[in-house]
Amino acid sequence: MYTQLQLRDSARPPVTVASLGRMKEQGEKISCITCYDASYAALVDAADLDVVLVGDSLGMVIQGYDTTVPVTLNDVIYHCRAVAKGLVRPFLMADMPFMTYTSKDEALKNAVRLMQEGGAKMVKLEGGAGQAEIVEFLASHDIAVCAHLGLRPQSVHKTGGFRVQGREEAAAEQMRRDAKLLQDSGADVVLLECIPSHLGKEITAELHVPVIGIGAGPDTDGQILVLYDVLDITPGRKPRFVQNFQQGRDSPLAAIRAYGEAVKSRAYPAPEHCF
Repeated sequence: MYTQLQLRDSARPPVTVASLGRMKEQGEKISCITCYDASYAALVDAADLDVVLVGDSLGMVIQGYDTTVPVTLNDVIYHCRAVAKGLVRPFLMADMPFMTYTSKDEALKNAVRLMQEGGAKMVKLEGGAGQAEIVEFLASHDIAVCAHLGLRPQSVHKTGGFRVQGREEAAAEQMRRDAKLLQDSGADVVLLECIPSHLGKEITAELHVPVIGIGAGPDTDGQILVLYDVLDITPGRKPRFVQNFQQGRDSPLAAIRAYGEAVKSRAYPAPEHCF
């Protein structure tokens, strides 16, 4: 009972939205990773990472699909519930799958399920200015929200595949405007995926909320990678921003810990991981 209060003054107090904000203010990098089950969640917790995302990337790395589109809300709830059982310190975020937030009421209903049934503390949704009303509505009901810009995996059929976004100045300017609008609408975190490093730096400097990057350069407030990429489990060609942290290490825990330390020390991402 009252676990959060009991742990608040411990050596490993739980990460919160407020502590993520303090990390941005103090210039401490935020270490984030995806996770899909209790066993790996326990390793991530032991490695002392800050944020865990139960991503709809599970559709690709767990279920074997080519995209995240087939992933259902029940899929994410199932995996989120399992991950929650393995965590003590990290902050737990969950993806809202494809077409689960097409209206304000639907988004609220599904976000509540992710929190009540899955144990998530924050929900993440993809989209720019068109999602501002949804973000504002969720925030008005005290639901923590992460807004996802740049490459949006749920939209790959519309955008032409897994490609770097924001290379053209008009697209970059739109992304800057969208990020500011989503922040002002109530987003607590912004995630940027597969954009040029200079754009990641600019957006991070312009926002007062934490900015997490994946393939968005070294100057975002934090970094996130897919767990299976960190451990070099995912077969086939890897995205440019992926680094194999399992190489030269004798356990998954050592690899996950090395990833977290590389983020904190700013050793990752290196220039070869950036666009």
